[in-house]
Amino acid sequence: MKRIPHLGRIFASWLLPVATGLASLPAAAETIVMASTTSTEQSGLFSHLLPAFKQASGIDIKVVAQGTGQALDTGRRGDADVLFVHDQAAEEKFVAEGYGVKRYPVMYNDFVLVGPASDPAGVKGKDIIQALKKVSAANAPFISRGDRSGTHMAELRYWKEAGLDDKKGNGYKACGCGMGPALNMASSTGAYVLSDRGTWLSFKNRGDLTILVEGDERLFNQYGVMVVNPAKHPHVKAAAAQKFVDWVISPAGQQTIASYKIDGQQLFFPNA
Repeated sequence: MKRIPHLGRIFASWLLPVATGLASLPAAAETIVMASTTSTEQSGLFSHLLPAFKQASGIDIKVVAQGTGQALDTGRRGDADVLFVHDQAAEEKFVAEGYGVKRYPVMYNDFVLVGPASDPAGVKGKDIIQALKKVSAANAPFISRGDRSGTHMAELRYWKEAGLDDKKGNGYKACGCGMGPALNMASSTGAYVLSDRGTWLSFKNRGDLTILVEGDERLFNQYGVMVVNPAKHPHVKAAAAQKFVDWVISPAGQQTIASYKIDGQQLFFPNA
């Protein structure tokens, strides 16, 4: 067979510019997964917060929006690197069981009881416990998230404090859904619903709904952030996740949270 001279040089001369071109391509951004609440996602906070973090760090974050209970389960399975949730007792248990490295308070807002402007159950006021007693007594329609979210767990605490664990009235329905869908159901059926203020302010399909109960100190709604423990799940990107935690509790991250507003109203209040 006739030998082709300098074949190796020919290939080398062809491969060199290709290799040079590949070397000049920008490195792909590191991506971490954050399991968080539907309230932080549907309120629009993350579309405001996460681009600022990427600009500061170069790290992308993929958000899995779930109820807090589901988000904690996602962390327990090692299917997320960081959690951003709002059920302090459950978060502290998560850390105590070794699934989280450390819990950091990051921001707060509050819950509000929303319902039809005509307020057929007469709940309007500042006392959430008395309001739920009136909802039950009137058998008024009430939409519950029913999804183990932070909002759902808070709602269940209020029913328990009212002594109405099993007496919520014939109008009570659990949708097993996020905050946005629950508000949509309440809007279409003229029902009462407990909402976080952030999602309510960003909700457009209000219909006849309005805030009827607010200002009760029991409606305080604290959010926390935690890195999933790499001792439980070695594949967790703990270093990148910690960079997000460190940023979001830093003055820059806290100011970014505070600057998120809808129609001039601040949705979340940093308190790291």
